[in-house]
Amino acid sequence: MNKTSQKQLEANRQNAKLGGVKTENGKAVSKYNALKHGLLSKVVLFEEEDDILLADFGRKLRTELNPVTELELLLVDRIIANTWRLRRAMKIECEMMYFDCYPGENHYNPEERTIGEAFSCGSGNAYGMFVRYEASIERGIYKALHELQRIQAARNGEKPPAPIAIDVDISKD
Repeated sequence: MNKTSQKQLEANRQNAKLGGVKTENGKAVSKYNALKHGLLSKVVLFEEEDDILLADFGRKLRTELNPVTELELLLVDRIIANTWRLRRAMKIECEMMYFDCYPGENHYNPEERTIGEAFSCGSGNAYGMFVRYEASIERGIYKALHELQRIQAARNGEKPPAPIAIDVDISKD
């Protein structure tokens, strides 16, 4: 691996001082970037969400899916986290639709902005980006669920089917 020269390090430091958002309007928009991506946040529970509901939901799914090994428990926890995020996505979608349908209302209070508003205020393709995030979360749920089913079937002495990957090419070439 090449070492970065002292000259390059100094140039990087100087360039870093120039970067970033300068205008107040730009700062007002960019400060919600983290909130906008809360749909895919590593944090499962936001402070305004109910930890008792999440714990109860997790207990019910663990009972239903019956993990025995640590790996099974890991997969069930993944299912719980992604399912919780999918529930959040439905709320965000409602917020986006409300924000887009009632643009004249006072939605621009920076202290009260919702994730749905942050998504809607982002790029022109906010809904397309949201749908991609939602689909990614949903795939994560099914991927973990299918792997859990395969592991549990093997543990129970059944011969689980091999995972199937399908490559679809819709190009006209």
